[in-house]
Amino acid sequence: MELIRGLYNLRAAPGGCVATIGNFDGVHLGHQAVLTKLAARAADGQLPSVTIIFEPLPREFLHPPSAPARLTRLREKLMVLREHGIDSVLCLRFDAALAAMTATEFIDRILIQGLGIRYLVLGDDFHFGKNREGNFDTLRAAGSAYGFEVASMPTFQVEGERVSSTRIRQALKRGDMRTAEALLGRHYCLCGRVRRGDALGRTLGFPTANLALGWPLPPVHGIYAVDVFGLEREPLPGAASIGSRPAVNGTEYRLEVYLLDFNEDIYGRHLRVELLRKIRGEAHFDSLDALKTQIASDVAATRQFFNRR
Repeated sequence: MELIRGLYNLRAAPGGCVATIGNFDGVHLGHQAVLTKLAARAADGQLPSVTIIFEPLPREFLHPPSAPARLTRLREKLMVLREHGIDSVLCLRFDAALAAMTATEFIDRILIQGLGIRYLVLGDDFHFGKNREGNFDTLRAAGSAYGFEVASMPTFQVEGERVSSTRIRQALKRGDMRTAEALLGRHYCLCGRVRRGDALGRTLGFPTANLALGWPLPPVHGIYAVDVFGLEREPLPGAASIGSRPAVNGTEYRLEVYLLDFNEDIYGRHLRVELLRKIRGEAHFDSLDALKTQIASDVAATRQFFNRR
């Protein structure tokens, strides 16, 4: 899968392409239905498929304080898009210039001149352009004028309710991993590279792999039973702590994973951590002894989960 960063790297395919546009935060089942339709149309027309995404997400740029937690950062999003057979991802930097681009300019510069669009498939709530002035009807009118087809996808539902990134965030916030999995079509996961930490876990007898997450932060906090991928043996079971570590008055958001029955040097390795079950929320402890006792309890609960799985 090709990653195209920015308009300046865009080159229209000789015969055009089929495309979709959106935030694709989470790449959930509703998004996957769009991608499936896109791939089918690409195969029928023997055209490359392109997914247009934004980084940062528009709301993160326009209204940072009210922007929701991100389900998938760019690397995680690209991993899932690759699994769905997308040929190219056009990642547009959402900045003041893009925010000021009118719907007509977006269609002309990106879809027509940039991509040579032949077919466009969209979710049913898509808006674009300055002040969100463009919508499905705007694109359909442009398609009639310039010779490309526009199709919309109906709302995708699970258990009678619309699948949405908001609904997944709500499930994750309350620790309902089963609902999140049902809406995503897979386990919720976080990815990162193992770095050196402060060795507190090792001091307490539970050495952890520390993964740098950085911005934007995910919508999960607490202790989880996890499967870890990216090592020679996979998946490896573990207990993960996600958050700012209030137990030791921490401020930096971290993902720390204690791998069960594992003791190897894995610094620098890139891991994918799948969250299976929430054990408990974050908590503060008055002493390291109290924290050590709780960690032992969390590890025991994690082992019990895997024994019953």
